[in-house]
Amino acid sequence: MHASLVRRQLGGIIPPKIATPSLLTSGSGASLNPLVNFYSKLPKGPAPSVTGGGIKGRFFNGKNASAAPLVWTILGLFTFGYTIDYQSE
Repeated sequence: MHASLVRRQLGGIIPPKIATPSLLTSGSGASLNPLVNFYSKLPKGPAPSVTGGGIKGRFFNGKNASAAPLVWTILGLFTFGYTIDYQSE
């Protein structure tokens, strides 16, 4: 892999270089304002839950996840097909 490609991919993960060693060793707290401002803008708490729409979001994701609708659909199709096959003979 090329160094520029790796640098571009990791650019969103690694925070910008705000606190330099000279700022940290100088002893003045006022020079750390850019670092404090950067980290104060980050979201706090747990990440919001992602809610999907449609059938998958309603039955298979979330707190009330269950495969029961899928099982009942398969059983219903099997029963319907068996009934048609039985009546046609």
